[in-house]
Amino acid sequence: MKITASAAALAAAAVIPCTAVYAADNTKIGYGQGTAVDNRNRPEGAVQFNDLYADLDAYALSEDENRIIITFDQGYENGYTAKILDTLKEKDVQAIFFLTGDYAKKEKALVRRMIDEGHILGNHTMNHPSLPSLSENEARKEIMDLHNYVLDEYGYEMQYFRFPCGEFSEQTLETVRSCGYRTVFWSCAYVDWKTDAQPSPEESLQKLTDSAHGGEILLLHSVSSTNAEILGDVIDSLRAKGYTV
Repeated sequence: MKITASAAALAAAAVIPCTAVYAADNTKIGYGQGTAVDNRNRPEGAVQFNDLYADLDAYALSEDENRIIITFDQGYENGYTAKILDTLKEKDVQAIFFLTGDYAKKEKALVRRMIDEGHILGNHTMNHPSLPSLSENEARKEIMDLHNYVLDEYGYEMQYFRFPCGEFSEQTLETVRSCGYRTVFWSCAYVDWKTDAQPSPEESLQKLTDSAHGGEILLLHSVSSTNAEILGDVIDSLRAKGYTV
């Protein structure tokens, strides 16, 4: 399976009704890609995650070794998403935006713009809970309530899912899959979400450039002023290293 930012590929796969899952372990696991890398500069934690959970349609790396996928978690709006969308449009980049229910309901103009400009919407749950702390029915409701809201409000059927807080279990991976979704974690992230302690643009650009690797799924947060400032340079630097973005 290739995780690609292709709207046509997404449209080709229908989301199936959510069905019950029973036997899997519900022990909470906190995902992290770690700092150790292999000989292709891929974080070993992301490689191991794919090895363990790809059969559950859960991925921290794409199979496309020439591509880097840019993703954003959209929990709330901090005034930078329009600028980010401007940059993505200028650079002709298609990103994945993982929405919470609050964002989908409050930021309709920005969500509509994401759709109109060819980006992919992903499911980040209705209320951003840690799914392993919920019953299976509650977890399923978090996924499908947002799925159905976005479908009804925007006419858009989401197919990629990201776990709130990066917390998952084998049972919740199966629940997500039973709802017709593929789970997408990340293989590159940095501390960009602290709005009152933003990293410097220079340091951030260097970090994101140095950590580039084939199949990378890059997690950014749109609340970051630094990300809004450096996004165009990040895209240029990744392309200069030979990657498709």
